[in-house]
Amino acid sequence: MSAHPDITAVIIAGGRGSRMGGEDKGLIELNGKPLIAHIIAAIEPQVAQILINANRNLVRYQQLGYPVFADSLADYQGPLAGFLTALQTLSTADMVTLPCDGPLLPEDLVERLVRARDSEDADIAVAHDGERLQPVYALIPKHLSTSLQRYLDDGDRKIDLWYKKHRVAYADFSDLPRTFVNINTPKERDNLRAGMSAQ
Repeated sequence: MSAHPDITAVIIAGGRGSRMGGEDKGLIELNGKPLIAHIIAAIEPQVAQILINANRNLVRYQQLGYPVFADSLADYQGPLAGFLTALQTLSTADMVTLPCDGPLLPEDLVERLVRARDSEDADIAVAHDGERLQPVYALIPKHLSTSLQRYLDDGDRKIDLWYKKHRVAYADFSDLPRTFVNINTPKERDNLRAGMSAQ
């Protein structure tokens, strides 16, 4: 699977980590390396470049060797704040967004999102696991930055409601439900570590 030359991966690591006792989830170790490093390894072959959205520990994230940016909106406004800042600084036509706590990415994640968007002539493609939408796994074009800015200026923060303002395609990942296994609590981290070790 070759890289898509006009797509940037944006890893969203800007949350409070409240269910992890305030830990910065992207930097939590899983099998000897930070969680975000697993995501970088999986997504790097699929895209032209990688950006990291973080609001804490910026120096530690910068040590991974990729550009790091904080939300332009203060006070942890949610994933859309990271989306907006990324869209405003993007040098490619599109971005693929990923949460920092889901390390089990398939090698064709970007390809599936692109195929879904193009086949339905949509603006945005969002992953669907067969049961529910996975809204932080999305393919979004740079030109929607103005729309997102207006939406956030109005005080709205819900991702799915912003998506509904545009033509959205759903990329089917029902055959790969483990793609969306994420880590929100120490127990979930331990369970995932045990599962990876058993493979």
